[in-house]
Amino acid sequence: MAEKKLLTPMMEQYLNIKREHKDCLLFFRLGDFYELFYDDAKVASSLLEIALTSRQKVPMCGVPYHAADAYIAKLLKNGFKVAICEQVEDPKKTKGIVRREVVKILTPGTALEIDWEEKKENAYLVSFIINDGKWGLAYLDLASGRLKVIEETNSDLKSLKDEFFKLSPREAVFPQSNQTDAEGIINEIEGAPPLVTALEDWIFEAAHARNCLLEHFGGATLHGFGLEDKPLAIAVAGALIYYLNELRKDALNLVKSVSVIQCREFMVLDATTVKNLELVRNLRDGGKKGSLLDIIDFTLTPMGGRLLRSWLLRPLMKVEEINQRLECVEELVNSPIERYNLREKLKEIHDIERLTARISLEIAHPRDLVALKKSLMSLPLLRESVTLFSSPFLTQMAEKWDDAQDIVQLINEALLEEPAFLLTEGGIIKDGYHPELDELRKISRSGKEFISQLEKKERERSKISSLKVRFNKVFGYYIEVTKPNLHLVPPDYIRKQTLVNAERFITSELKDYETKVLHAEEKIAELEYKLFLELRQKVARFEDRLKKIGETIALLDGLASLAECASQKNYRRPVVNDSDRLWIKKGRHPIVEVLNAEPFIPNDCFLDRDDHQLVILTGPNMGGKSTYLRQVALICVLAQMGSFVPAEEAEIGVIDRIFTRIGAMDFLSIG
Repeated sequence: MAEKKLLTPMMEQYLNIKREHKDCLLFFRLGDFYELFYDDAKVASSLLEIALTSRQKVPMCGVPYHAADAYIAKLLKNGFKVAICEQVEDPKKTKGIVRREVVKILTPGTALEIDWEEKKENAYLVSFIINDGKWGLAYLDLASGRLKVIEETNSDLKSLKDEFFKLSPREAVFPQSNQTDAEGIINEIEGAPPLVTALEDWIFEAAHARNCLLEHFGGATLHGFGLEDKPLAIAVAGALIYYLNELRKDALNLVKSVSVIQCREFMVLDATTVKNLELVRNLRDGGKKGSLLDIIDFTLTPMGGRLLRSWLLRPLMKVEEINQRLECVEELVNSPIERYNLREKLKEIHDIERLTARISLEIAHPRDLVALKKSLMSLPLLRESVTLFSSPFLTQMAEKWDDAQDIVQLINEALLEEPAFLLTEGGIIKDGYHPELDELRKISRSGKEFISQLEKKERERSKISSLKVRFNKVFGYYIEVTKPNLHLVPPDYIRKQTLVNAERFITSELKDYETKVLHAEEKIAELEYKLFLELRQKVARFEDRLKKIGETIALLDGLASLAECASQKNYRRPVVNDSDRLWIKKGRHPIVEVLNAEPFIPNDCFLDRDDHQLVILTGPNMGGKSTYLRQVALICVLAQMGSFVPAEEAEIGVIDRIFTRIGAMDFLSIG
């Protein structure tokens, strides 16, 4: 870098800020651009495929501030932190260099500002600790605000790797003393690696972590969260809260709850099984297409898609819960017209979860609030659809339904249907919402009318029939009088310009009006900005209601998706019980039957603990042995997630674990 004496004041400012954020790519605001300098510029220009230039031998590149989100998303996806440095003073009112500050640091696990391409995947931030073979894991999707923890004292490190694999987090923190083990866990993740941060060990100490949790959630004990006898769960949850507080304090208010996940309540699916059964990603290129999730996902909302994915990766173990889902799915399958109408209304709903989080964080744009309004407008008709069903679970859902029409009215009264994207340029608030704004707009829009009225008035007053009132960008508003009529000019006219054949004048009235008009647009933009912030704060007060609505919509969408899948693909309801039987009649492989052009030949399977404990499966290469093995496993997974299955009949005695390993190059879906 250049010597300090050669630096401009602005570059001195940049370097001082950069020293405090060495681990981040610094987006430094200069007018309408975010600029990056030195090594940051070299990294960003390569990844973002934008031009790398230089000024005074300083490498630099930049992106427009209004289009920055797409560029930031690409950097975050590649595991970088991004510090946003804004101008915190008005350049018009500042002498010398404008003061700048880092207003937020965006990371892959905390950047709610960014619209990710994978809208149906959770953006998890995780924290974990390993201690004498025992481990604790906390994971959080900020959009939902649900912090969940797992503590395992009777399992090996492999089970931690399995959980990490299923979560596929965007970001992970752990104690420095766990660095070696952490690298082994993270290296097994497929796809883009998470951003990792090794924190000092004291952050995970029980007393410190407990204090972080108590301070955040309030109260004198953690008994209500089921954490008191789980020191490793406390350690990871407290460390995650601490990390979030240090990195992005404004996001802490989104974390409303913490709950303990008991692994024994779900079927055990280790990383090898998830991978080889192609539950969420195919073996060929690691993409979603061709996976079981791709085949069964008929969800219409991002929230529903995320919930369906979690159901698939955590099949249930309790027969009562499984059959509750199956009962809802069955009624939806048997009501095709009602299901169609319900799903048509779901199509109109945006990502309420993430929109609510953005509003609460005060980062939502006007269009976010309009998207929320349009989503909520569908709720009354959706409620009517839900009331048509009689299963206890759906009936209970209808009874607790929140139409949220008061929130719709609040937004609808204020915002235009298609507001401007930028907050500072007006074009956001409706006419009739605020008297002062209406008056300013009247002034701004009435220039021609004012000129006509003033011209008529001044002609009558001066008796000059040829008098003209005009406007141009150089001189503003003026009155033009031809030279033969100068003797009729009233005494209050002030000469502004002399032409060959005429003189131009202004009056105090004209000057006042000019000031009003010239500043009206600026005042309109300022007032609209203020009114929008007030509206956003009002809507943020309904955060808890909106999150519950989002959860309800996700649940409804997930159930309707399973029903739509069953209807389109001829799946049948399985019998799920606590028996020791596994009976499948004319079962089909859910992926192969869809992706292969040839008709699939169904197969039976029967196992129990008495006379049929084992199947010896033989046959030639490419004869279908792997397909059969996977088919049975996938039918069991589908049944216990609450889905209908690709079979004529099926009875599934609850299964606690599936083991599978198929040859790494065995791509069944493509033959």
